[in-house]
Amino acid sequence: MSWLPIIALAAIAFLVAAFVLRLPRRSWTFFGAVLLFGLAGYAVQGQPGLPAAPKAADIRASQSGEAMVEARQELFDPAQPRPGYLTVSDGFARKGRFDQAAQLLRKGLQDNPNHGEGWLALANALVEHAEGQVTPPATYAFAKAEETMPGNPAPAYFLGFSLLRSGKPDEARGVWQALLDSSPDNAPWRDDLATRLERLDQLIDLIEAQPIQPAP
Repeated sequence: MSWLPIIALAAIAFLVAAFVLRLPRRSWTFFGAVLLFGLAGYAVQGQPGLPAAPKAADIRASQSGEAMVEARQELFDPAQPRPGYLTVSDGFARKGRFDQAAQLLRKGLQDNPNHGEGWLALANALVEHAEGQVTPPATYAFAKAEETMPGNPAPAYFLGFSLLRSGKPDEARGVWQALLDSSPDNAPWRDDLATRLERLDQLIDLIEAQPIQPAP
């Protein structure tokens, strides 16, 4: 087994967390330690052929859900009241129960079809339920979020992030570049988005620079 792809993946994960997702600097040491701990554990016990431990998967899902909800809420006015179905679905998502969150969101959106944040929450929940893959239902939900919130950068931002997670950095870059191109010159998110694009370009260059490993 070659360690180069594993080490490269860990490095990419750190770069994505630190520079694309803007993990607070005070958390860099902790996140780096988590990655190193994971590598060390894999070195001792790594058996790729064995299924993952369900409990560990539950913990990762919960952490992912917490981060997803908080990141989405940061892009919306906290003074604006949220409908009950969104609040309850966020509770499910925070616990990693994305399927239940999505089901509740679907029901809520039947009565609130123009609620953009609800569509975005549904898109995110569907991506998480699919373990980071942008499925056709998630793509539809992203499109509905953008349709109901014209001019709001949140749908394109999260779509780009989801594409990045699913291993499609070039497609993610295309989405973010289109968002930047369509943003007004005085849009408050332009500088931040431009910085993210620059860092994403660095990430793409890093990925492309990795040597191709021969098949075992």
